[in-house]
Amino acid sequence: MASPSPRAPLAERIEELLAPGGPLPIVAAGDPVLRTGTTRYEGQLDPALLARFVEALRVTMHAAPGVGLAAPQVGVELRIAVVEDPAPVPEEVRLARGRVPQPFRVLVNPSYEPVGSARAAFFEGCLSVPGYQAVVARHAEVRLTGADEHGRPLDEVFGGWPARIVQHETDHLDGLLYLDRAEPRSLCANQAVLERWSQPTADLAARALGFELP
Repeated sequence: MASPSPRAPLAERIEELLAPGGPLPIVAAGDPVLRTGTTRYEGQLDPALLARFVEALRVTMHAAPGVGLAAPQVGVELRIAVVEDPAPVPEEVRLARGRVPQPFRVLVNPSYEPVGSARAAFFEGCLSVPGYQAVVARHAEVRLTGADEHGRPLDEVFGGWPARIVQHETDHLDGLLYLDRAEPRSLCANQAVLERWSQPTADLAARALGFELP
C-alpha cells in the first residue's frame, strides 16, 4: 500500500487516512516515506486529531499484530511511535531475551543512546518487511528520551526485549529499517525461523548459517 500523497497539508492527510476507520494500511519497504526520516512533532495536530491518530496506530499495531508501530509505517512523516508487548512467550524465552510485558505507550520525538557496551543479537522482524526475519545485534540497554502524547517528558532506561523494541521503532523515525542493521547471512523466511530457529537464542542459527554473534 502506498503512503498518502505528500501534497496535502498534514492534518488534512491524516484526516483522510483515518476516515475509513479501523486498522490503517501499513506501508511496505520500498516506499520513500520509510527512508526519508521524520519531522519532530511540535503540535502540528490539534489534541483531538492527535488522540485519534494515536488510537489508530494502536488499533493497527494490535491488528497486525505487532509490538510497535511508527508513524512512517502508515505513511505519516511525524516523529511518533507506539509500543506495547504482552510478551506471551515461554519462560525460557523470557529469560534468554529479557522479554517482559510492556504497557501501551506513545513515544513522541524519541531518541536513544546506549547504556554500556553490551550488545544482544536475536531474530527480529518488521511489519513493513512482511514474511522475513533476520538477526540484529542491538544495544542490550538504552536510555530513551522524548515525551508522551500529552507532552510529559520521557527519560527512561530500557533493557532486554523492551530495549530492542524502542530501538527498532526509533530507527524507523530516522529512516532506518532493521535490515540495515541485520546480519545478512541470517535472513530467513518466517516459516524457516518457526521450523528451524525458534530456540531462545540465535546460537544454532549462527553456527548453521555462518555468521557471528557479539
